[in-house]
Amino acid sequence: MHVVPRHRTAMSRSAISRPIATALADQLVAESMTVFDYGCGRGGDVRSLSALGFHADGWDPAHRPNVERRPADVVNLGYVVNVIEDPIERANTLRSAWDLARRLLVVSARLVWESRDLVGIPMGDGLVTRTGTFQKFFQQSELADWIRQVLEVEPVAAAPGIFYVFRDAADEQQFLAQRVYSYRPRMRVDPHQMYEKYSNMLTPLMTFLSGHGRPPRQGELSPDDERLVIEALGTIGRATQLIRQVTDADYWEQVRRQRRAELLIYVALSRFGRRPRFTQLGPTLARDIKAHFSTYREACLQADRLLYGAGDQTMIYLSARGSSVGKQTPTSLYVHRSALAQLPPLLQVYEGCARVLCGTIEQANLIKLSVTDSQVSYLTYPRFDRDAHPTLETAVTVNLKKLTVGWRDYSRSENPPLLHRKEEFIGPDDTRRTLYERLTRAEVRAGLYEQPSSIGTLAGWQRTLANAGVTVQGHRLKRI
Repeated sequence: MHVVPRHRTAMSRSAISRPIATALADQLVAESMTVFDYGCGRGGDVRSLSALGFHADGWDPAHRPNVERRPADVVNLGYVVNVIEDPIERANTLRSAWDLARRLLVVSARLVWESRDLVGIPMGDGLVTRTGTFQKFFQQSELADWIRQVLEVEPVAAAPGIFYVFRDAADEQQFLAQRVYSYRPRMRVDPHQMYEKYSNMLTPLMTFLSGHGRPPRQGELSPDDERLVIEALGTIGRATQLIRQVTDADYWEQVRRQRRAELLIYVALSRFGRRPRFTQLGPTLARDIKAHFSTYREACLQADRLLYGAGDQTMIYLSARGSSVGKQTPTSLYVHRSALAQLPPLLQVYEGCARVLCGTIEQANLIKLSVTDSQVSYLTYPRFDRDAHPTLETAVTVNLKKLTVGWRDYSRSENPPLLHRKEEFIGPDDTRRTLYERLTRAEVRAGLYEQPSSIGTLAGWQRTLANAGVTVQGHRLKRI
């Protein structure tokens, strides 16, 4: 029997691993929580978290075998299951880690696209690499199905190759609700002597009203914030009335519509897996739904209609063509991540369906919504803000019919795709829009867009600039 030296897969880390960094970014790990790294290798995450003030420990059969495996609020099973060649032991390892997780289990494994340049000998459901280690590469949906089958709990995709498994349904629903993209219009406040006097202490109340589209109930503001407002103005109701007196009524109507849309999108996407009961939502989320829909049943009915529409390519096409944000092409709608919440709710559900499968692509800043195929792509342009014409680095494509997640790397390409007319990707009230529009007008006047098919890649764009005798410096066009 071939003995696999699993300890050789342990990496020496100088930075926090991607699964832990993802959980931190999603605000699922707080300093008050305990963290246990199950299969911690050389202990890089344990050291990094401890240095940041977290209560962290870890066990590893090769490098830290004498550490007690004890329960923790958050347990990380980071790139462990993919190095276990025995499927029964692999499943038992997942169960053991889950048994220790009081609130959250983070499970990660390597995906099929990471095996492209790897040479090895097939063994079982994986392969043995040149160094003698075993690797099992998963499809994103395969990893989700496996976790679901072993634990009999619905996992939540956090990112490609990373899943969350929540112990408490309310924690899971709070996370899913927060993942819906939100947008609020700019607020204009009229001068008002009383408001100006109490503006600092009214800020937390203003934030709550803008976020939820309703006044807070007792206990929904922090005790100190609530006490200061009541001492100054008597009641939360009077403070709310004052805020509405000095702000536009149109603003609050837009907030109401936006929050209602956000809740619809969340409830629609909660259909994946098992939709929670009303009692599992958590008090604040439940109150939001009652305030905007009267009943949870009504919210579910409307959300299901939205979800049904997201599976109808004709409705997707019509919704995309009617969108006031995003760049239209014959086959797709492109939108910057900052403007996703300004898309029609149907398109947000469409994008959300892709995120249910692949999780959040943290570095992706452009989303491509296909209107001809059930497909969503997450595009990474690292220099979108800096460069007038940024180039594409990576693309993650989610096929909603085949339930596959694909990846393409353009970082080593000598002729990658690049962007024009950046203002078309962002929202109408984005502060960058004026700068981008001014450059586009100058480029149109210079005749640079007369041959669209020749300027879509870096080499073609550079030839067009040279032929026209111009160059782009910053976001300005200059003659050579």
